[in-house]
Amino acid sequence: MGPGRELQTSSPPIGKHVYANLYDIEPKLLEDEELLVSAVVRALKEEGLEPVEVKSWSFGGKKGGVSVIVLLEGAHMVIHTWVEYRYATLDILVTGDANPEKIFEKMVAVLRPRSYKVGFAYRGLTGTKGN
Repeated sequence: MGPGRELQTSSPPIGKHVYANLYDIEPKLLEDEELLVSAVVRALKEEGLEPVEVKSWSFGGKKGGVSVIVLLEGAHMVIHTWVEYRYATLDILVTGDANPEKIFEKMVAVLRPRSYKVGFAYRGLTGTKGN
């Protein structure tokens, strides 16, 4: 194998990562900081995850929106919204037995986007050759 390339083994990943773009969301949902914080924390707790710290910010003006960042042990969940574009991004990185797809589905149920694009990746595969 060439430089920078490692052989993957069958060891389990450290984390599971779901990331998404959510389109055409009702603006009132995108600007409701309290609702977004509550929805994120509830979705995480229902999946057995306990937030270490929760931070949120609301941005006014034409391109206003909300950002919510939740720190977990060795993981995180982040949502950013843009009211003008009726758009949000979602980033869910979890470890252990938690299922990021279930957390994503809970957030989709709250935000009700007309469409979305979602991706998935395993993070930090252990036991790779050269480690």
